[in-house]
Amino acid sequence: MKPTVLCLVLSLSAAPAILFAQSAGGPQAPPSIDEYAITSASPHTWTPPNYSPTPFSRLAVGGGFSTLGGNMQVAVIANRYINLRGTGNFFNYSLSNVSLHGLNASGTVNLATAGASVDLYPFPNHGLRFSPGVMFYNHNQVSSTLVAPGGTSFSLDGYTYYSSQSDPVTGTAGIGLHTQNPAFTMTTGWGNMIPRRGGHFSFPLEVGAALIGSPSVNMALVSGQVCQDPQGTIGCMDVVGNQQIESNLQAQQAKYQSDLNPFRFYPIFTAGVAYSFNLRSGGEASPAARPLAQPHQ
Repeated sequence: MKPTVLCLVLSLSAAPAILFAQSAGGPQAPPSIDEYAITSASPHTWTPPNYSPTPFSRLAVGGGFSTLGGNMQVAVIANRYINLRGTGNFFNYSLSNVSLHGLNASGTVNLATAGASVDLYPFPNHGLRFSPGVMFYNHNQVSSTLVAPGGTSFSLDGYTYYSSQSDPVTGTAGIGLHTQNPAFTMTTGWGNMIPRRGGHFSFPLEVGAALIGSPSVNMALVSGQVCQDPQGTIGCMDVVGNQQIESNLQAQQAKYQSDLNPFRFYPIFTAGVAYSFNLRSGGEASPAARPLAQPHQ
């Protein structure tokens, strides 16, 4: 048999064995670069390691609730690690017949603040942040009127007085929660209002405190008479201009002030939802969700 014919016969006879070995897990040609990129990603995504958005190219607005009241926030991206954020809070609550040593207080709790902070994200693709800031507007306060119904007793610095039935005692009281204004704030939290992984919605949480200084206390009696008996027939005298009553009132106010002095920090807890969007090109959040092209079948 000729050598050429012999080679052809041997090749044809070995072909089935080669095909069987490949189907059983034998050595195969290495995949292409595109195929490797797809099979190694899970899911088929790609996150650039040094994503750098254009400054001020993406904005977020949000709202929620806070220990400072109803909350509104706006944030703008500065770079991959930093957002600049502004906040505003507002809340009113009515008080009725709160007893202060026999004086009934009725009024409102008024909360109104505004501030700004720098949100620092040490790990941009995760939500942990640290946020130093300043509360540049603070109008948090409690204001009320005081009434001692006729014939009832109240005490000032340990001294008991009876409010006249014909001319009951009235006054005012207030607590200011803005001794330090503006106030430094420091918070931490989880959730980026402008997600670096892509998407529009986020659900940020925040906890921290504002250094507002010790609350201030103010009390005054503005009208009425006090007597030495509940019937209002013995030793009645005006509360306005009476040095003894004024001295007792100032001493009672000082006691309230001493009780509130330790509360120099106002707690901050905020939870809500935010929506982000592009202001101009270059603000796209990290294209982590962009699928790679599938290989040709």
